[in-house]
Amino acid sequence: MDIVIIGTGNVATVLGHAMRQAGHSIVQVYGRNAEKAESLALQLQSKATTQLEEISLHAGLYMIAVADKAISEIANQLRLKDAMVVHTAGSVPLHLLQTISANHGVLYPLQSLRAPHLPTAPVPLMVHANSTENLEMLLRFAKTISPIVQPCNDDNRLHLHLAAVLVNNFTNHLYKLAWDYCQQQGLDFQLLLPIIQETAQRVSAYPPAEVQTGPANRKDVSTMDRHLAMLQDNPDLKAMYQMMSSSIMDSKN
Repeated sequence: MDIVIIGTGNVATVLGHAMRQAGHSIVQVYGRNAEKAESLALQLQSKATTQLEEISLHAGLYMIAVADKAISEIANQLRLKDAMVVHTAGSVPLHLLQTISANHGVLYPLQSLRAPHLPTAPVPLMVHANSTENLEMLLRFAKTISPIVQPCNDDNRLHLHLAAVLVNNFTNHLYKLAWDYCQQQGLDFQLLLPIIQETAQRVSAYPPAEVQTGPANRKDVSTMDRHLAMLQDNPDLKAMYQMMSSSIMDSKN
């Protein structure tokens, strides 16, 4: 399929490479920044443009992969008649694309994507469309670039997006706090990688509640008090420790 990519960021880059590897042709890349558009177009053996009015009208699919707040701006300017257009956002409703084309949908990658690093595991794709026929077409297309494809309406996609923030963004912030703490104490954060990996492996096989460990899970108040005393000079991390410990203990009731 001939595809036009609107955007030059992480999602545009990673999905663009996945589409090319699946045998699709990226015929054009649009970006406001000429250097970034040219760079991605070169990677995808495509052509670049910085003007929406110069976007080709002969592609089979148009993928809008820009920041959530920029999608409405694109929707106010781009007109594609009956061409299939999708966005890739987790929290933006489908209907925002209805002014662009009569045929529109969503291709949401349920993964943290960072260019230039291509994902090491399959990227789940959540698919939605404004008609049964368009949904079937997008599902077929999505299956060419990922083995994990599922229909997902606006409401479910938003809930998944929130859950993804919890397990990815919030968890990574905890890693960052632990990294900072290790730096302050002259400790090697790399020593924590095996426990991080072990926990991730466990939740792939069991419900998280069944693999919870630690002093809060045991209601080991003595150990928690010692930890809190160690955090007297780090009030933000202390508050985080107290909040998480209370939540873990409450979940055991």
